Amino acid sequence: MCFDHDSRPPIEPIAGGALDGGLTELEAGDDNRFAAFRARPNAPSGSGVVILPDVRGLHPFYEELALRFAERGVDALAIDWFGRTAGVGRRGADFDHGPHVTATTWAGIAADIRAAEAALRDDGLERVFTIGFCMGGRMSFLAATLGLGLTGVIGLYGTLEGPWRNDAPAPLDLLDEIASPVLGLFGGADPAITGDAVQAFDRGLTERGVDHRIVTYPGAPHSFFDRKATEFAAASADAWDEITGFIEARSR
Repeated sequence: MCFDHDSRPPIEPIAGGALDGGLTELEAGDDNRFAAFRARPNAPSGSGVVILPDVRGLHPFYEELALRFAERGVDALAIDWFGRTAGVGRRGADFDHGPHVTATTWAGIAADIRAAEAALRDDGLERVFTIGFCMGGRMSFLAATLGLGLTGVIGLYGTLEGPWRNDAPAPLDLLDEIASPVLGLFGGADPAITGDAVQAFDRGLTERGVDHRIVTYPGAPHSFFDRKATEFAAASADAWDEITGFIEARSR
């Protein structure tokens, strides 16, 4: 698990910044219906972000993150992974996500990402990003291979090499297909992602001329971006600055 059930994003709210936020449902091209959380800003910037969660799927952490984006002018849509196996209803802390994670497929996840991107485009947004965490980080990097014309993809501690719990390919194996700017944020003490893999990702993107920025936080573990992880508050604050700066620089 990437976070505890009571974890929340380490970002201070901006009073009055978000116009509204609430649950909705989306339909993918394969007729899958899945839950999502939509947050809309008071002062839209014309940019939107699809939030791709960790292995727990749509969780309050990501709903709150969507609101934090909206407070800063970025439309946000956080999606669930498990519409095909767990339906669209609310799930509690006792939800056993493991079997649902292994039942996902890259084809299904890609269809859901496409549906979320289309939903933001249908609302008139000109620039669409993805951001993902752990499982979602890997899927966010892979979203740059889907031909969606994404303005950028952001991944926090998304695995880069080797097999995963489903058939999603490794980003390092699809470097030639990455067609969007990339921001990758990693913990230097993350046992799941080696420094060699991060360096290979950075080097591979450079060799292919892909606009990108890779940041590793020394001593930070997997899932350091958490309000509860007070010892990594500085890394979290810098990561949020990197995220917002990456989006703002490409939203002008």
